[in-house]
Amino acid sequence: MSDELEQLQQRIQDIDSRIATLRYDVDQKEIQKLTKERRSMNTLLTLLTRAEKLRADLADNEILLAESTDGEFAAVVEEDKQRLQEELDSVNAQITEERIPRDPDDDRNIIVEIRAGVGGDEAALFAADLFRMYSYFAGRHDLKIEVIANHPTEIGGFKEIVFSVLGVGSYKLFKYESGVHRVQRVPETEASGRIHTSTATVAVLPEVEDVDLHIDEADIKLELFHASGHGGQNVQKVETAVRMTHIPTGITASCQDERSQLKNKEKALKVLRSRVYEHMKEKAENEVISERRAQIGSGMRNMRIRTYNFPQGRLTDHRIGLSLYNLPIIMEGGLDPVVEALQRASREKTLEAPILSDEDD
Repeated sequence: MSDELEQLQQRIQDIDSRIATLRYDVDQKEIQKLTKERRSMNTLLTLLTRAEKLRADLADNEILLAESTDGEFAAVVEEDKQRLQEELDSVNAQITEERIPRDPDDDRNIIVEIRAGVGGDEAALFAADLFRMYSYFAGRHDLKIEVIANHPTEIGGFKEIVFSVLGVGSYKLFKYESGVHRVQRVPETEASGRIHTSTATVAVLPEVEDVDLHIDEADIKLELFHASGHGGQNVQKVETAVRMTHIPTGITASCQDERSQLKNKEKALKVLRSRVYEHMKEKAENEVISERRAQIGSGMRNMRIRTYNFPQGRLTDHRIGLSLYNLPIIMEGGLDPVVEALQRASREKTLEAPILSDEDD
């Protein structure tokens, strides 16, 4: 048995023994943490066990070939040996990929912010198109969308829309969407048929709980004001809208969509906590020479990541040089080929990245 397989089996036994001694009503968080670690080991354990069996079978074939005096039998063994080797190569490739450290945020819910950029009304319409595309894409993966805040325009666009995507794996699916998205198309109001270029900015933030990042009340500046827009007379009489500022970083979040001040506070705090978490995460990662999240682009909001060319029916992701000519399908939520290509490129870059020496630490 290989040392890695033996160590993995021992760790699983240790986890199982530890869980058996814990009480769920007292040690719930530790049990969840250990269970998650245990579950993450299952695939690697299966692959390592299979590789061990394949190597043993190959060794047996080598012995049979060395001892065989029957040419026909040797040919059968040689064919079986080739099949086993091909399967072992495939399993080893899967093992290599499985060893890549997972992003700890991959399974989290997320908060997505879409803001209209250059292009006026057309940029706002494009922001609405992106929201629609993401909503359909989330639905295809059994994820739920909840709008937190939005600032619509009179013609059906959004100056800004902030929403949650809820469900396991949300961040893993959406994390490469952060950046500047550019659209090239003829606006409906363009009589001459001239192509316009507009932009929208997308930010994807992992949703964090108080246990992940606690923000002291003393570090929050709270402002209450009258909500604007629709809502009747009630919103004019009561200060239901909320703006929160994290004093140490200057990061802000606001919400006025709910009639209840308490609900607006809850939503604003959720957004604020995620923004502060992302700020701290980026700051820490910028201090690391080999930044895993930056393998196919930093995901910064000012980075142009993608172009949607409607006259050509083409989507181009500039980070990996990917061009697809099925834009109508993509805009209906068919983002999977794009996401899979980005994930694959990220894995390949990670495997190519040199291991840091002690001097780099």
